[in-house]
Amino acid sequence: MSFDLDHVAIGLHDIKETLFALVGELGGVPIHGGEIVGFRSMQIRLGDGHRGMTVELLEPFNVHLNDFLARFLARSGIGPHHLTFKVKDIAAELDRLEDLGYQPINVNLSNKMWQEAFLHPKEAHGTVVQIAQPGMHTPMATLLADSLAGRPHAMTQWWPQPPERAAHPVTLERVVLNTPAPGAAQAFFIEVLGGSPDPDCADECQVVWPGGARLALEHNPDTPPGIDRFELTGREPGERVIGGTTFRFI
Repeated sequence: MSFDLDHVAIGLHDIKETLFALVGELGGVPIHGGEIVGFRSMQIRLGDGHRGMTVELLEPFNVHLNDFLARFLARSGIGPHHLTFKVKDIAAELDRLEDLGYQPINVNLSNKMWQEAFLHPKEAHGTVVQIAQPGMHTPMATLLADSLAGRPHAMTQWWPQPPERAAHPVTLERVVLNTPAPGAAQAFFIEVLGGSPDPDCADECQVVWPGGARLALEHNPDTPPGIDRFELTGREPGERVIGGTTFRFI
């Protein structure tokens, strides 16, 4: 298996307010983005090239060609949308998933620069999982260096110019997924999606991937299944909501 958890996505009607908060208040680094059928996106790194995670902001675009994001927002409102795992050979991984009994949906292998498929939340323990094979790979350290030097990796900068970065950036340590069966979910993310038990958290159902991204799994019967919150370091302990998503500082 070659799975690596690359980023977590937030669906928004308009990314401006969330973008400004992540950069101007939390010190995130915009790294790239583009306009795609049905949505446009941009990604922000909350961390450095070795620790932290990437957050993708999505807003509807050319909805008449693909309304999946617009439908999500109408149904669920703004907030966490999916987890994206990058692979080296998506065709082989899709065959393996099907052999294991999973049913990938919305499979699109026609664009060699970005081939993708999805697993439904019912098969992925409460969240949409995107599986993608990019046409090229640029290390996170390179993306960050280029962005900080004014060379963002973007097709076109469609998003508003963000404010100056906060002087003391935060680090997104992990995404917390609420699921009725944390043990089964941990097995899924390890055995099916290539993670490893996190050696630093023996008492939690927590999974880590080669790039350093972490996913914690818990069960809160009073909370719907799905991505519950982001947990970060770099601020005093507390909690706030940004873009319909709970940011908890630990």
